[in-house]
Amino acid sequence: MTNVLAVDFGGTKTAIAHVDPDGTLRDARTLPAAYRLDDSVDQVVEHLAGAPAVGIIVPGIYNPESGHAWCPNLWGADEVPLRAALQEKLSVPVFIDSDRSGYVLGESWLGAARGLSHVVFVSIGTGIGVGILSHGRVLTGAGGIAGAAGWFALDPEWRDAYAQTGCWEAESAGPGVARRAGLKDGHQVVLAARAGDLDALAALERAADYTAMGIANLISILNPEAVVLGGGFLLGVADLVLDRIKAGITRWAQPIAASRCRIELSQLGERAGVLGAARLALTGLHASGSVETQGTRT
Repeated sequence: MTNVLAVDFGGTKTAIAHVDPDGTLRDARTLPAAYRLDDSVDQVVEHLAGAPAVGIIVPGIYNPESGHAWCPNLWGADEVPLRAALQEKLSVPVFIDSDRSGYVLGESWLGAARGLSHVVFVSIGTGIGVGILSHGRVLTGAGGIAGAAGWFALDPEWRDAYAQTGCWEAESAGPGVARRAGLKDGHQVVLAARAGDLDALAALERAADYTAMGIANLISILNPEAVVLGGGFLLGVADLVLDRIKAGITRWAQPIAASRCRIELSQLGERAGVLGAARLALTGLHASGSVETQGTRT
């Protein structure tokens, strides 16, 4: 059985594992994030251990045409030549995509949307990102930017915060909700809401309403079989807001598409990324006839 190396580069940590074709994780570990590109590449090299391919996802934009990545919370404000840097030190194939693409691949392979070919993954944490699977293939757009749904325009009243993150993200991601509740961060919002703080609860309800509109728009335009909800902030308050989000989706979305779309919480949690990265590599090897994979075609 051939396993591949799967790497989920994050803004605070690197998740890395060898993954079998059935999705079994081996030697899984979490490393501190490396904030220099060369150091991140060295993390991959040090853990290759004979794997025939590497799958990598990054927290930002990966342009498959240029091989460059833009990940400002990891490698700085400028694009970096990620593919070239990896190819310089590795003699095996490397398959790269954004983390949002990795999440939807993981969930459609072994998670809440297992076996489905039309899936949207909505991640809400410190930001908002959306992974899109259509006809079993990830949609990345012309420059790898597809899925930047935090920029959805959901409010006609312009606010300065929208210029930095986009409207939906400013209204529904952890930092924006914390600002509205007068708190430091999303974690404090969760704690305050569970303690019955009225400002925190009101901020969450507003965020849920914007999230419902954002997801409704995705359902209306993409007609998915399932929308999978993930991200640390959203999963942390799901029991408080999920019913409100679902009701809003029913109100705003195209009714036939909405009635046929499942709304699911992530089953894989933090494993979605590393499994999605593995899926990239396994599918690449499968295309070359080197290994068989199981699950959704990509």
